[in-house]
Amino acid sequence: MAERKFTGKHALAVFVAAFGVIIAVNLVLAYSAVKTFPGLEVKNSYVASQEFNDRLQEHQALGWDIRAELSGGLLILHITDQTGTPVEVVELQAVVGRATHVKEDFTPDFIFDGTAYATPASLGKGNWNIRLIAKDHSGAEFAQRVPLYVKG
Repeated sequence: MAERKFTGKHALAVFVAAFGVIIAVNLVLAYSAVKTFPGLEVKNSYVASQEFNDRLQEHQALGWDIRAELSGGLLILHITDQTGTPVEVVELQAVVGRATHVKEDFTPDFIFDGTAYATPASLGKGNWNIRLIAKDHSGAEFAQRVPLYVKG
């Protein structure tokens, strides 16, 4: 039986195959990242950074605390002031969705029942984000991302 030698052609083939796998994996991951990217959060990040402190002061002045829960087929938002009293806002806009993609995003129609805001919702197991903007009677705007974990 003739003994096979490891030649330069064999080394080249191993080298090309190894880098071919690395490049293929990188291309698949890059494609997946671009395909699932939901888009820009802000049009101009510099302008958003300049307005950050003003928005932060406005939030802190309101002193609101926001908590979300899923109970009995209802998505419930508790908005309370510094004393724990429920807050009725003038305007409430929200988008509920996963943190990783926009396929399941929806815009709920919350109704204030005197203690909290509620809307019917069927959320699957896992992490959800509620991106909300609420305005008080003076026009002050409160924007926050409220995380919600739904257990199986």
